[in-house]
Amino acid sequence: MLQIKQVSKAYGTKKALSKVDLTLDRGEIVGLFGENGAGKTTLMKCILGFLRYEGEITLDGRPISRENIARVSFATSEHSFFPNLSPASHRDFYKMHFPRWREKRFSGLMDFFQLPMHKSAKHLSTGQKNQLEVILALCQGADYILMDEPFAGNDVFNREDFYKLLLGILEPGETVFLSTHLLEEVERFISRAVLLHKGGIAGDISMMELENQGRGLMEAVREIYGYKRDRVSRALSEILDEREGEE
Repeated sequence: MLQIKQVSKAYGTKKALSKVDLTLDRGEIVGLFGENGAGKTTLMKCILGFLRYEGEITLDGRPISRENIARVSFATSEHSFFPNLSPASHRDFYKMHFPRWREKRFSGLMDFFQLPMHKSAKHLSTGQKNQLEVILALCQGADYILMDEPFAGNDVFNREDFYKLLLGILEPGETVFLSTHLLEEVERFISRAVLLHKGGIAGDISMMELENQGRGLMEAVREIYGYKRDRVSRALSEILDEREGEE
């Protein structure tokens, strides 16, 4: 169990996270949603220990440290691979450092994405770099796989096919924590939706409960965020009125 208790983070005087409480159990696929600047990337980096923060983050009751960090992997559109190494060299490096490396999964995903095995990562396209990042995170052998906007630069067919594949390859004890703006695209694949707003948890929604209520994720998100449906029409009215006044 990954537990986040009263976690806060500030950049100078700006608060990025404010007393976040969240628990991730084994075997879940959890979507993390929120507007730009809501704190999604900051939360993931706090979990990984990349940032200092206030509060407590534990994995099965223990702080995340060198002893257990291998149980958490990270795929980010900022990229964490070695640009001069090929996928084959990354495979060899990961096998040396992660005893639970999933060789069969690696080969299957490389074939699925049709990535070149012996080309330096820096020479891959943006979409291919993101695919390599995701493959390495999924094959490390981690129990908790964090993904921060992992498929920026990939077409919709690649993304949808990957989510279908993901459901098929994950083992019962593996948890995916996925940050994305594409709510409607992933709602069929996640079990929970965690909503961040201005650094705090605005909602934690069970997809099964939504289904039982006959509601969609977007409807629930609009309700929680207090989205005003007439926002566009009001803005257009004001702009057009101002234009007529200038004439």
